[in-house]
Amino acid sequence: MARNEILDEIYAAREALLAQHGGDVHAYVEAARKRALASGRLVAAPKQRTKRCTGAAKSDELEVENHSSPPGDL
Repeated sequence: MARNEILDEIYAAREALLAQHGGDVHAYVEAARKRALASGRLVAAPKQRTKRCTGAAKSDELEVENHSSPPGDL
């Protein structure tokens, strides 16, 4: 099988990162989590919940609720 230089580079970077944490994936992840918290920046912003998600939507409020189901749907 032919060598893939890109994958070889990725594997080498992974090994280098793990070596910095004694080969322990959990130690690496914990260190990354602490760095993310210390940065003060959100890694992912929570999505805004909609009225429909919260149960605050009223019947017939959404146009889609007024459509009948296609034939065959139960």
